[in-house]
Amino acid sequence: MTPGRITAVCTAGGLLYAGLLRRPTLTWGATAAEVDATLPGDELLPDADGVSTRATQIRAPAAAVWPWLAQMGPSPRGGAYTYDWIENLLGLNMHSVDQILPAYQHPHVGDTIGFGPNRMRLERCEERRALCWRSQDGNWVWSFILREHDRGTRLISRNRFRLPTLLVRLTMVPMEPASLIMERRMLSGIRQRAERLAADGGSDLGIGR
Repeated sequence: MTPGRITAVCTAGGLLYAGLLRRPTLTWGATAAEVDATLPGDELLPDADGVSTRATQIRAPAAAVWPWLAQMGPSPRGGAYTYDWIENLLGLNMHSVDQILPAYQHPHVGDTIGFGPNRMRLERCEERRALCWRSQDGNWVWSFILREHDRGTRLISRNRFRLPTLLVRLTMVPMEPASLIMERRMLSGIRQRAERLAADGGSDLGIGR
């Protein structure tokens, strides 16, 4: 294939992604209202260049969802409930667990965890409602929001990015669909664990109190 054809194919693919696929990729599982809403954590990076809002419905109360969020992070924490082998190819030391880890059930503002080169600091913590992390350089905010809905819980994951250079912006394009694969798995993993916990422990859970 000639360089001109390669350029044409890449351009066409980029236009197709931007026009038809990008919004569904960045908003998987979320309602239009959730996508458009101002959520806890948005104030930590108000001038974001990129935003994703993804969500899932969980047939369990927030009390059964919160423990899995509270303990997220690299070993010895609970992992990220996604594809560990991919995470660990990147050196993230993630080992997703299926049990509650009591030592990590009481997060506090100021706690830090490492995601490879990114050191994340907990900036906002509202038990059973919101958990918001910000990277050390301030260019990434990752927020988890819980909302009681339809006899269950909506789990919303919002990522906000500052993309300071053209190179970083171009690099983010292939990262968006890749992040969907990982985040969809993560949300599903949390949903399965929370629903199992609710089934085992009943609806009146006191975990994390």
